Amino acid sequence: MKKKISIIVPVYKEEKTIPLFMERLKQVVSGQTWDYEVLFALDPSPDQTYEVIRQLMAQDPNIGLLHMSRRFGQPAATMAGILNCTGDACVAIDVDLQDPPELIPQMVEKWLEGFDVVYAQRSSRKGETVVKKIVAHVGYRVINELADIEIPRNVGDFRLMDRKVIEELRNLKEQHGFLRGLVAFVGYRQVAIPY
Repeated sequence: MKKKISIIVPVYKEEKTIPLFMERLKQVVSGQTWDYEVLFALDPSPDQTYEVIRQLMAQDPNIGLLHMSRRFGQPAATMAGILNCTGDACVAIDVDLQDPPELIPQMVEKWLEGFDVVYAQRSSRKGETVVKKIVAHVGYRVINELADIEIPRNVGDFRLMDRKVIEELRNLKEQHGFLRGLVAFVGYRQVAIPY
């Protein structure tokens, strides 16, 4: 039986970005040996984001929507998507295309090799402001000094997680969680893909 990958996409005010994201994602998922679903987790938006997603859903049965009852924020929307997906594994990715969807097949390959978490790790912070670079550096350093677990540097929420990791996150009962920290906390076999 074919494996299924759930692609979790938190969105808020993204009416213009979603079509561009879906165009790139469609090229990535077409012709793969695995099935997929795209699950948008929508914080209510004042723009046409909801309508854009509904139009996509009418054209493609692989697209789904979780519509939050009020604005909860991106971490909660991401977690809602993860906890409500139906795949054997899921990939959390932002819609803004800063994280390349073209990495998803590599993530799936690593997962099929036996890794439970495959995260994308930036090899450079080029293009970010000096302030953002300093905050990121100091932030990771402080977190790793204070925490009992190590959170990899230069890693965002863009990652693949096996179903058993999803179920461990469900058991934590965190709704507004810091995904990078929670995934590091639950453990399992993890690997980075640099980009």
